[in-house]
Amino acid sequence: MKMILRSILLLLSIALVTACKDKKKEVETQMAEVEATVPTVRFVKDLEHKKIAVFLNGTLFTNYIYDGSTPKPVLYPLITRSGKTLTRGFPFEPRPGERVDHPHHVGLWFNYGNVNGLDFWNNSFAIPEDKKDAYGTIVPEQIVSLDSVNGILTTKSLWQSPDGVDLIEETTRFYFSEIGNTRQIDRVATLKALEDVEFKDNKEGMLGVRVARQLEMPSDKPDIFTDANGIATEVKALDNSGVTGNYLTSEGKTGDDAWGTRAKWTTLYGTMNKEPVSITILDNPQNIGYPTYWHARGYGLFAANPLGQAVFSDGKETLDYKLKKGNSVTFKYRILIHNGTELAKEQLDSTFVNFSKEE
Repeated sequence: MKMILRSILLLLSIALVTACKDKKKEVETQMAEVEATVPTVRFVKDLEHKKIAVFLNGTLFTNYIYDGSTPKPVLYPLITRSGKTLTRGFPFEPRPGERVDHPHHVGLWFNYGNVNGLDFWNNSFAIPEDKKDAYGTIVPEQIVSLDSVNGILTTKSLWQSPDGVDLIEETTRFYFSEIGNTRQIDRVATLKALEDVEFKDNKEGMLGVRVARQLEMPSDKPDIFTDANGIATEVKALDNSGVTGNYLTSEGKTGDDAWGTRAKWTTLYGTMNKEPVSITILDNPQNIGYPTYWHARGYGLFAANPLGQAVFSDGKETLDYKLKKGNSVTFKYRILIHNGTELAKEQLDSTFVNFSKEE
């Protein structure tokens, strides 16, 4: 009997050791798989041209450009993992067949159309000198840190009046990452008021991206686009070949119906060279004005604007957000740059839930 018990105990111990080894191997395999999905982020500083290139797993994703060619820092271009450029080329790198309206629409940017009466949104190289007194400029002040281990770029800028008065200090953290065929930017901007400031309700804001021609919605008619200051730009009808863009919001709005509606997230999707691609912007419950209104235009402007409530609600709502001197407010957004099989609404809903829970 004792021999049988000893044999049973020996077999149990062997089974336990084997199970532990198998479990350890399984955990190690899972860890290896997780580590394989964590991208290698590399920042390359170009002091001469005032830009920082962002590489994910050895290929260019975007550049942080602060060279003053636009009166605000921007991320340009936005490139999918498969190498598709989803942002418009103009004015940096004009491409045949694309629109050349709204020269202030460059890459991915963050600003606003009415801060203490100054227009930061529409300012560009195209504004005549004698009109500049109506526009504000976001002046890059400092590259605070580059953390390639965690993929974080931290910057500091000043929102400045035309006579050189600093109104707002902006500290922004860009978190760059990649999971499968989805490249991701978390843009977390903290605005500290250096003077009393008011963000008067305005349709021109706030987180914006201007997309490549292929992601515009098809349109064959000429149009005239007018900015907040009444400056008109005539745009002739363009060839719709390869133009496949469409909007979808978290609330199920599509196409032109997305404009001026509230939603937790909105995606702009289409195809490039027969490959599905998309740009998705996710709002965050911690943001002022959540869920944001969407200034999403068929001609390629895709923007989240939480502060333009009077415009988008036909006057039913008014915000006119104010920030007292010394106080701060933070805006947090997630941007997904995707190629390959389309991201389903259920996937984007899940991504939003996870993003909304993060600190």
